[in-house]
Amino acid sequence: MSSVKIECVANEGYRIGESPVWDEKESALLCVDITGRKVCRWSSVTQRVQAISVDAPVSSVALRKSGDYVITLGTRFAALKWKEQLVTTITHVDKNKPNNRFNDGKVDPAGRYFAGNRRSIYRLEKEESIPDGMCIDTEGKLWVACYDGGRVIRLDPETGKRLQTVKLPVDKTTSCCFGGKDYSEMYVTSASDGMDKEWLARQPQAGGVFKITGLGVKGVPPNPFAG
Repeated sequence: MSSVKIECVANEGYRIGESPVWDEKESALLCVDITGRKVCRWSSVTQRVQAISVDAPVSSVALRKSGDYVITLGTRFAALKWKEQLVTTITHVDKNKPNNRFNDGKVDPAGRYFAGNRRSIYRLEKEESIPDGMCIDTEGKLWVACYDGGRVIRLDPETGKRLQTVKLPVDKTTSCCFGGKDYSEMYVTSASDGMDKEWLARQPQAGGVFKITGLGVKGVPPNPFAG
């Protein structure tokens, strides 16, 4: 049985860290800070974090088949050129609802970018604790980050049985993904919003990004947006 190890690789104090995705080409982990309005990239080579500030809450980031990334920004789908730090709107929805925003987004195996808010889901072509972001491993089992639960759990999607629990040193775990050379590492984002000074003093790594090794399972690569 592998020995599970948890390491905080980016103690950036994100307000709401979310949407981790592994960029194999760059050997890096992408994620967003929703209310901090930043797209962030942690390099496993340099062990450093770079961040690009954007002009609205950014809820998800995804790889793009043609290169660089796509993001959900406010109520926009947008392209992000990392080197140039250039954000370009692809399409804008809910223009008549300025206070609305996307809540999350993911690319399906067909290369379509799905994103939704609390009322609607849109598709861009070519859930004690609260279940939050999730990913799947090569055995078809589901890994779920539990917000306000300080853990990620492995579930059998057919039976609903909990197979494994990994506790983290922060309460507000938000999402998870697999990464690394062979996708045997798990990365978990977290948040610090809503925590008072005493709470933050007890959990100084809140809002950080964590790497978990020794799980004994591997994940699948992320799907890139086809457009």
